[in-house]
Amino acid sequence: MPLLYTIGKFTVGNTMKLGWRPHVEGLEHIPVTGGAIFAGNHLSVADELFLGAVVPRHLAFWAKEEYFKGDGFGGKITKFVMHGLGAIKVERAGGRAALAAFDGAVPVLQAGDLVVVYPEGTRSPDGKLYRGRTGVARLAIAAGVPIIPVGMLGTDKVQPIGHRFPKLTKEKVTIKFGEPIDVTGRPDDRSALRALTDEVMGEIQKLTGQEYVPRYSPKKEG
Repeated sequence: MPLLYTIGKFTVGNTMKLGWRPHVEGLEHIPVTGGAIFAGNHLSVADELFLGAVVPRHLAFWAKEEYFKGDGFGGKITKFVMHGLGAIKVERAGGRAALAAFDGAVPVLQAGDLVVVYPEGTRSPDGKLYRGRTGVARLAIAAGVPIIPVGMLGTDKVQPIGHRFPKLTKEKVTIKFGEPIDVTGRPDDRSALRALTDEVMGEIQKLTGQEYVPRYSPKKEG
């Protein structure tokens, strides 16, 4: 593992495990070697922190560029956490920069690393599970790696939208990993990508029990 990631995993990861003692199910579904995509629901910035804490391998996830530009002490802490836990900066305005970040994940996956993707595209504003965007399916097929559904529960109470840091709470955090979805032989046309994405979202819903909303999530983050 990269040195900064190792330091971040030891410091931040141990803090998350000791401070909140998350309950984890399905660790046996995480491959010991080889690339894979974790596709999860997204309730909080803390989702990344808890995933980085409980997954025993190096992983990378996309994070909006604002997290890398914070000023002051808090901003420096955020930037350290983002770099330490393997964040990939994404310019959410879209265009060539966003596509470059997406396409750059293909060789990472093919080299045997793990990448975290949130198909909803943004944190849920109300705790519901929204329609997934097809990028997760396109990435998995392009890289030839399985998709592992992930269900996060309770993280929105630990770090609600608008809060910079996690807070101590009695809310139980639960992380569930589902069985890998094999994409071998899957076509990459629009309808097939849509069907695979809906399959992934269905598996996530089974893990979380969230109410499903068949439309894209409104971006109302704070």
